[in-house]
Amino acid sequence: MRIAVTGSIATDHLMTFPGRFADQLVADQLHTVSLSFLVDNLDVRRGGVAANICFGMGLLGTNPILVGAAGADFDEYRAWLDRHGVETGSVRISEVLHTARFVCTTDADHNQIGSFYTGAMSEARLIELKNVADRVGGLDLVSIGADDPEAMLRHTEECRSRNIPFAADFSQQIARMDGEEIRILLDGATYLFSNEYEKGLIESKTGWSDEEILAKVGHRVTTLGARGVRIERVGEPVIEVGCPEEDAKADPTGVGDAFRAGFLSGLAWGVGLERAAQVGCMLATLVIETVGTQEYTLRRTHFMDRFTKAYGHEAAAEVRQHLA
Repeated sequence: MRIAVTGSIATDHLMTFPGRFADQLVADQLHTVSLSFLVDNLDVRRGGVAANICFGMGLLGTNPILVGAAGADFDEYRAWLDRHGVETGSVRISEVLHTARFVCTTDADHNQIGSFYTGAMSEARLIELKNVADRVGGLDLVSIGADDPEAMLRHTEECRSRNIPFAADFSQQIARMDGEEIRILLDGATYLFSNEYEKGLIESKTGWSDEEILAKVGHRVTTLGARGVRIERVGEPVIEVGCPEEDAKADPTGVGDAFRAGFLSGLAWGVGLERAAQVGCMLATLVIETVGTQEYTLRRTHFMDRFTKAYGHEAAAEVRQHLA
């Protein structure tokens, strides 16, 4: 099963300021702020929703196809993804813009000042999925994640016109989209991904009820945080899967991307929706125990031992034969 994942590719530049921002602000001079902060640490991490999802799928051995736009500074990041089983030949490289970048400084009170540079991500709208499909020998599913909004619309319309099954996964972009854009992006999706809050926002913005939305998509996959995930289909029993027990809770960033990586890998293996959701929850648990979205490792024995403990021997037997 060839799965392409479209969406953002970015790097995060995270810094720590040992003092408090509030101590540096003068109340009657806020209209003319001019400040710089001497920071203690700089942590550069790989990120972007599509790259994060593909990284997880690569670790699971399902050879995802990354579709997005990056800058000429992408070479090192590309090499990292290539080494971890991601097919990067469909990434568009901008001739004039840098890879998207999030720059953030956090103070001692955990307040943050950050900026997001979209950069080359704006060129994702120029990518045609037909060229991707022709290059890899066809696509069985396209997961359309948070990206340049015009790119998301173009990829969705192309999937419809070419009869390619697709998953709608708005995540960070849902806040800036209006109801009409969301209606276009989800109608006819084979899978609709969201968390609980986004689920309510989708219904509020579209004006469609839960039942109306479910009638327009094949499967509604709603992540429930520590409670796991719920999968709904018209006329079918609801599937609910819990999360494995955590060893620690280090950083929640990228947990949703990891779930999607595991779930999509399960689909590629053909193990069924419940098993796919269990793989997704297990991978998400590994990520929440690690600082960073692509800093975790997947050791087969360790993964399967924890998976067996959480979901039982029958579930583990189905998954073990597929795990790289």
